[in-house]
Amino acid sequence: MKTTSTELIVIFGYGPVGKATAARLISQGRNIRIAQRKPPVDLPVEARFIECDALDAHSVLRAAQSASQIVVSIGLEYDGKVWQDSWPKAMSNFIDACEATGARMVFLDNMYMYGPQNAPLREDMPLSDYPRKPAARSAITRMWQDATAAGRVKVAALRPPDFYGPGVTQSHLGDQAFLPLAKGKSATLACNPDMPHDFAYVPDIGRAMVTLLDAPDQDFNQAWHMPCAPTLTPRQIIDIGAKAMNVKPRIMALPAWSLPFLGLFMPFIRELHEMRFQWDRPYLVDAEKFKRHFWSDITPFEEGVKATALSFQHLTN
Repeated sequence: MKTTSTELIVIFGYGPVGKATAARLISQGRNIRIAQRKPPVDLPVEARFIECDALDAHSVLRAAQSASQIVVSIGLEYDGKVWQDSWPKAMSNFIDACEATGARMVFLDNMYMYGPQNAPLREDMPLSDYPRKPAARSAITRMWQDATAAGRVKVAALRPPDFYGPGVTQSHLGDQAFLPLAKGKSATLACNPDMPHDFAYVPDIGRAMVTLLDAPDQDFNQAWHMPCAPTLTPRQIIDIGAKAMNVKPRIMALPAWSLPFLGLFMPFIRELHEMRFQWDRPYLVDAEKFKRHFWSDITPFEEGVKATALSFQHLTN
């Protein structure tokens, strides 16, 4: 389904991926509307804005009016209870809005629903119902899968692993790594810096989102894994960024045994500890389906990490 410049695409959530998706659509002369609670300070002049609360069904339906497709790239507070309470409400609202308007949905998903795995992650792996955040993601996956199976809506889910890029602060490679390095401090990682781990580059994710927006209906009602650059460890990635910034690649890694104790005082660390299975073994993504069907020319780390590191260095100057 190749959309035209006059067809409206509504982007719910203007975080890093929402911005990257919007930028690519704008460069193509497409008609977009940004929907979230508050207008972004960097709203492009080419985009319109509408106030929207993803947890309010009427608000979501109003924002989706006249759209041929919607992009769901919202983020919720990184808290298991919040996810269990709020994600099903939000997904129900998006499904209902798509059913009412006939709009297709391209959903920015993640990979939490697979739970602990010892093999590269594939789209056909079973859903996990433990712990809380994987259970929440599994629940909303079943929701859109049931809705598509019933013929109510058309949904394509893009699943990237942890992502990084210029302006991506809430990331293992953002505020925890390149920002402190740019300030002459050590990168602080709540993970093993020498464990192979796949990362996706945000501009590539935006490109993939637009690829799905332009895909025919037969490519919907399924999940697609986001291709990544060849796997490196966090230490290797930080070495590339430190070299670009001309600083020493100093790393302070929090040992796994310390996380439960630190979590008593730092809620974010407590939530990370629940997801430790992503970091205590190689975390690899099998994206062969996407690469065979669409494209595979991913931004190499040498390019993406350099741009990311220099963007954080620019913030400190």
